[in-house]
Amino acid sequence: MPTSSVVVAYGCRYCAPLNRRLLYFAARRYLHHRRRSRLPLLLATVTANVCTGNSLVRRMERLWTGSGINKNKAMVEHLQRYGVITSKKASEVMETVDRALFVPEGTPPYVDSPMQIGHNATISAPHMHAMCLQLLEENLKPGMHALDVGSGTGYLTACFALMVGPEGRAVGVEHIPELVASSIENIQKSAAAPLLKEGSLSIHVGDGRLGWPEFAPYDAIHVGAAAPDIPPALVEQLKPGGRMVIPVGNLFQYLKVVDKNPDGSISVRDETSVRYVPLTSREAQLRGN
Repeated sequence: MPTSSVVVAYGCRYCAPLNRRLLYFAARRYLHHRRRSRLPLLLATVTANVCTGNSLVRRMERLWTGSGINKNKAMVEHLQRYGVITSKKASEVMETVDRALFVPEGTPPYVDSPMQIGHNATISAPHMHAMCLQLLEENLKPGMHALDVGSGTGYLTACFALMVGPEGRAVGVEHIPELVASSIENIQKSAAAPLLKEGSLSIHVGDGRLGWPEFAPYDAIHVGAAAPDIPPALVEQLKPGGRMVIPVGNLFQYLKVVDKNPDGSISVRDETSVRYVPLTSREAQLRGN
């Protein structure tokens, strides 16, 4: 994402920074009264100078156009149109992996919102997947190794697998066995099925905070839940020159980009404010803690 923009979204996986949320809900209420129907939970991308030029409400109403999106390609084009996806490679892989195969039956698959997938877990909104794919793009080249912690429905792991190819390795780790089983079924229906069959893509039951040492070191690590601190095991399993994208924090969370330099030192920067479910134990997650 360009640094000149702020992502404002609504959902259970993360929420917008407080100073932007008030603007979001004001516009949402306005549009609700105008349309007199249930407003789809879609992405609004608000530029830093939004208070000049077009009014906020009119700009956001225009961004929400497309609530009738019913095709995977149209979802990607919608995100491209508003500058969320700027990478050709990210757009190609998101077009190839149909999101409809990875969301619960009966839910609108192409709406830009996080969704509950059971067991107090969620699948992130498409624009968050796009952001993470773009942040990790240089570390998802053919032959590289990628780790997806909290792999959930398997969507992003499938994307990683297609990007690193059969000569690479994509690994998903999820501590809910039922989600692992369903994610494998989802992947078997997708474009990533051949990679799963031949073994360059695999999903495992385990505590993602400990990573998955068997296929380390990793060029790319994605974490799909917020850790109170960056887990040392994940830093250790990151390859020199590798990158990890991880939400960190409790009440206030930031999507952090962690780069391991060639000499083994670590550089960390904040990408954006987010709100994710906590990275915790299986028991705590099932309790909703």
